[in-house]
Amino acid sequence: MPLRRRFTPEARTDVHRCLVCEIREHSVCNGIDDTELAILAQASKRLTLPPGTAMIEEGTPALSFFNVTSGTVKLFKSLPDGRRQITGFADVGHFLGLTTAKTYSFGAETVDTVQVCRFLRPQLETLLTDYPQFERRLLDEVTDELAEAQEQMLLLGRKTARERVASFLLNRMIPPAPSGQGKTEGCLVSLPMTRVDIADYLGLTIETVSRTISALRREQTITGTDNHGIRVLSVTRLRDLASGQDSR
Repeated sequence: MPLRRRFTPEARTDVHRCLVCEIREHSVCNGIDDTELAILAQASKRLTLPPGTAMIEEGTPALSFFNVTSGTVKLFKSLPDGRRQITGFADVGHFLGLTTAKTYSFGAETVDTVQVCRFLRPQLETLLTDYPQFERRLLDEVTDELAEAQEQMLLLGRKTARERVASFLLNRMIPPAPSGQGKTEGCLVSLPMTRVDIADYLGLTIETVSRTISALRREQTITGTDNHGIRVLSVTRLRDLASGQDSR
């Protein structure tokens, strides 16, 4: 059982931040109960990062780990000649930087303004030792990342352009609010990244992504919004497209 400690007024403010955090129950921090929030608050530092910030550089020492509390981060692998492939997008609740190696195996850059809670390696290792539930939540995160990697291999290896775009829009769909009573039609799609990034992630050209989105609009599967976003009009059809069950 970890020892309880006495904390300064500043630390108590950090405890309140953790207590009211809206994403805590959906992140690895859920592995620490309310009575031990002071430990969690002391182990992390809240950071706000502007768009285009390099959070993680591939090949550099893995000294920090990040819990995303707001915004979107793009993940990528690089080649020595400068070429790179976007391998994923991390949103609210994702934990970045996990590795047993001494260096990061990927790079990460903010897409928009991002807020994170940063853990240094010694602090994270202490949490893993003292709180088995926290360790289990991290294991869940790693398992989810493996499943996402397998889906991405299927997408790039076997899916058509329409299936890739449909799969991406489904994955980026914002869940309805509790007042929506489970309705999914009309849900917005979160697309803070550029079309260039989307095309890179899907292994397509920008022109193919644009043509496919335009076709889905004509077919009334999706529609545009006033702020250049996307709203899903038929989740059922989008799911059929993503799984290769649509014959159009």
